[in-house]
Amino acid sequence: MHPVVRLPSGANTQELRKALWHYRIGHRITEEPDGPLLWIADPRQHEQLKALVVRWERGEPLVLDQPVEHPHTKGNTLATLRRVPVTAMVIVISLMIFTLIGLFGDSLMTALTIVPVGVSGNQLVYGSLADALGSGQVWRLLSPAFLHFGWMHLIFNLMWLWYFGRQIEALQGSRTMLLLILVAGIGANLAQYVTGTVLFGGMSGVVYALLGHVWLMSRRVPYSGFFVPQMLVVFMLGWMVFTMTDLAGSVGFGNVANEAHLGGLLVGLVTGWYYSSRRLRKK
Repeated sequence: MHPVVRLPSGANTQELRKALWHYRIGHRITEEPDGPLLWIADPRQHEQLKALVVRWERGEPLVLDQPVEHPHTKGNTLATLRRVPVTAMVIVISLMIFTLIGLFGDSLMTALTIVPVGVSGNQLVYGSLADALGSGQVWRLLSPAFLHFGWMHLIFNLMWLWYFGRQIEALQGSRTMLLLILVAGIGANLAQYVTGTVLFGGMSGVVYALLGHVWLMSRRVPYSGFFVPQMLVVFMLGWMVFTMTDLAGSVGFGNVANEAHLGGLLVGLVTGWYYSSRRLRKK
């Protein structure tokens, strides 16, 4: 979300809201100390929104009797993907790896676990991270984030990766997004590994890092354009706490990478605090 214009205090915005939704202009109005603030979801509709606000202030008709023109869906999608290449790339890689594991099975999966995994005498045998890194297998620090163990696991993680990732990449750039993916992915994986777990995977540690980052940016720098519904924060934190309890295992949600979730969240809170502090110092 991007702030556009401050509206008169006490004004009835019902007709303006109807017109904005009629023309499919994603928006929200927040109550600020200086008066209501109108935000826009897509900056490309900025001029169209401002024109509607001007007509609304003059008391002119907002919905004209003419067909609403919508951008071509395919072109609009491609333009969105071009603005967030890192987020799109991570999603594509995750989908490709999930598909390839379905085709080639455990041989590919064990190449991406945090340490080498083998079978000896019908027993799983694990290598050490130090030996793996010493032999040049540095990708293992990050690669477990791209392992998913079912469609629901994959879809849930990639949905939130898209929601939070495109905000960060659009507002802070692809370099920052790439750095967050690397730091959060490695940090979450190491947090899970040091607890003694070897067979784990998923992008959820990164997702919790992005959640923490976006939430702190939106709270500490309200006009930065970042936005996350408070109920979503409560839900995701509640879910993280729930999966840490014995109750989660009893209803079929066992083997959750809880330490990766917590490690990722801590990384996101640190980066969110750092970048929001930099933004505040520039004011």
